[in-house]
Amino acid sequence: MLNLSCEAGRCLLCYEAACTACCPKGFDPAGMVRAVRFNDDKRGSQLVDNKACEKCDAPCEKACIHYDMPIRIREMARALPEKAKAPDKELLKTEFMGVKCENPFFLSSSVIAGNYEMCAKALKMGWGGIVYKTIGFLIPDEVSPRFDAVTKEGIPFIGFKNLEQISDHPLNENLTALKRLKEDFPTKVIVASIMGQNEEEWEELARLCEEAGVDIIECNFSCPQMCGDGLGSDVGVNPELVAKYTAAVRRGTKLPVLAKMTPNLANMEPPAIAAINAGADGLAAINTIKSITAVDLDSIVPLPAVAGKSAIGGYSGKAVKPVALRFIHDLAVCDELKDAPISGMGGIETWQDALEFILLGCGNVQVTTSVMQYGYRIIDDLIYGLSSFMEEKGFSSIEDMRGGALPYMVSADDLDRKTLQYPKFDREKCIGCKRCYVSCEDAGHQAIGIREGKPTLIANNCVGCHLCRLVCPISAIGVLNRVNKP
Repeated sequence: MLNLSCEAGRCLLCYEAACTACCPKGFDPAGMVRAVRFNDDKRGSQLVDNKACEKCDAPCEKACIHYDMPIRIREMARALPEKAKAPDKELLKTEFMGVKCENPFFLSSSVIAGNYEMCAKALKMGWGGIVYKTIGFLIPDEVSPRFDAVTKEGIPFIGFKNLEQISDHPLNENLTALKRLKEDFPTKVIVASIMGQNEEEWEELARLCEEAGVDIIECNFSCPQMCGDGLGSDVGVNPELVAKYTAAVRRGTKLPVLAKMTPNLANMEPPAIAAINAGADGLAAINTIKSITAVDLDSIVPLPAVAGKSAIGGYSGKAVKPVALRFIHDLAVCDELKDAPISGMGGIETWQDALEFILLGCGNVQVTTSVMQYGYRIIDDLIYGLSSFMEEKGFSSIEDMRGGALPYMVSADDLDRKTLQYPKFDREKCIGCKRCYVSCEDAGHQAIGIREGKPTLIANNCVGCHLCRLVCPISAIGVLNRVNKP
């Protein structure tokens, strides 16, 4: 049986895909494959007709330019659920810090939101708002190359490093772009991200952005690769500086103010509390994590190599999501911050990722690295997936879901330590690769035996750690009911 997720993962996600261009029925097989890749089988079923695909001689597959073998589009279409009515996008309308949003999906402040044309394109495609790339009086000189990625077993962009600094366009040009964006897209949310080098600059930047007509101001206290004292994450780890610069911004504007927090510290709460006490209305987290991603083993130079040298940069992408969710949780449960709105980011690629941030307390989410890989078009999958989930589960608003997972997070001391769950092996589905056996034998509790080429549980040894389930490549291991420990 075809594994939809694995097959979709093979797709090159072409721009102006040949498979869609040649479909005689006018379906969108490329969009279907992308929807499945982003865990949205329901939307995938909207973009093709599995009965029509069954009878077709598949010109889409013949046109596929995959370097190995064509994507099995007809088989994927056959395996999709029945076509259902499209969900109601109105469910995604929300309010964040008093500002109305048509949906909770924003571009985060980065290269993907670096000029008018880019932001306008994203807003036309359906993004609820943009956080424009950080602006300031400083115009940095950028390096080349400035990106590196962590990969695993052929999967690109598990983690992503950048040496990007704030906008390298003149301040007046950026202010003009912000003004034009708000004029041309009055129903979208335009957020100005700012960074000053002293109190006077922070205050003046806030005043200028309000004059440009933006809806929200985000204070970038957290960029890990900015050079010079008093810039970026050097501010964010210092509650006194955070308070001083937040107060300066508050003097410069009456607009809602977001303080963007750095994860490059043990506890985010002290600078976050300092920001709120000094006048910030909400918090944004997380910015990127200080990192060295790799060393070129031929030249012995860390990557990316810039004329034979490298530097610590910011790490983002799917790999940082667990870190981001931990910090979001910490902010959401902090008594001094419990009423502070949170804009979440860090590893969001799918609607499920976005929902996890909302369930841990975020009112909206921001995305960068996923757009760098897949383009603004992923907004279709984000909107459809989240609104479909809300309809299915009976949620009427983003606010209904916000923080829903927080009551289930407890101290490690309060976890049940008297019971366990044994793994359940599906011997029919199992293909006999014995990956589970290897992991349990060499890194677990030697609780798996082999019978007729397939795994069996040695219950007396099993502690219910579930390493076997996590390494199974075809999800042939489930769980049994929880029982008292022997």
